Amino acid sequence: MRVLPAALMLLLSSASAQTRAVVTVPVLDMFSRASDEADVVSQARYGMTVRVEQADGAWARIRTLHDDYPGWARLSAMRLLAEGESYAEKGRVAFVDSLRAHLYRTPSVTRHAPLLTVPYETRLEVLEEPEKDERRWIRVRLPDAREAWIQRGDVLFDPPPLSVAGLVELSKRFLGLPYTWGGTTSFGFDCSGFTQMLVRRGGVLMPRDAQPQADWEGMRKIAREELEPGDLVFFGPSSGKINHTGFYLGGGEFIHSTTNTRPVLQISRLDEEPWNRLLVACRRWRRP
Repeated sequence: MRVLPAALMLLLSSASAQTRAVVTVPVLDMFSRASDEADVVSQARYGMTVRVEQADGAWARIRTLHDDYPGWARLSAMRLLAEGESYAEKGRVAFVDSLRAHLYRTPSVTRHAPLLTVPYETRLEVLEEPEKDERRWIRVRLPDAREAWIQRGDVLFDPPPLSVAGLVELSKRFLGLPYTWGGTTSFGFDCSGFTQMLVRRGGVLMPRDAQPQADWEGMRKIAREELEPGDLVFFGPSSGKINHTGFYLGGGEFIHSTTNTRPVLQISRLDEEPWNRLLVACRRWRRP
């Protein structure tokens, strides 16, 4: 177990809303309490900045900034940011567009094994974009201050919000990924983590979990007969006890991360069991 300096422990013991940290592992599990034996409630991905609210030994209670979601995570998987310091929030930033992207210590896929592999949506600070011999590569600064190289084909710069048609196309890239409880990345999504990601790529930040998504003020209630591609469908015993969600594709089909039949991200039909009897709400999110 990592031993923290006394000064650092003092800072964390009085952590305020201004104490921030950046995630230094590809996917950071967030637990319901400070224990690996607790359930995973959500995740933060590599390079993401989080608020640190409380410390307990090797653990910290953190809160993600984009959806204000709390959970406990290991301090060893984060780097505390100094006051005024940030990561990938300004300057030239590369957005990982591949489902998984390798980072290398040199601009070569054969010379060394990858330093690490990061998920879709990871943001990286750009240091150099060679124009000659290494033009297929980009040199980046990592959250732990190391430098690495990523292939240009794995990233985008300043990606705009996607249209509904673009979101439908994007959603199908994730087919077959394993269902992961609490998952919010391309290493594995749960149902609401997947719909939240798609809506985010449409330019809108919505709540993390299925019930809050259905109840969110940014949603408009619609009837099943009104469903259009891009709408969200919600399932459960009742509209007040929603436990599953999916992204409507059109033609009666929706895409979702589920454990039903096969525990993977898949396409199902609203007129098939069990979805035909569990559908309790349809929503249209407000486009930017």
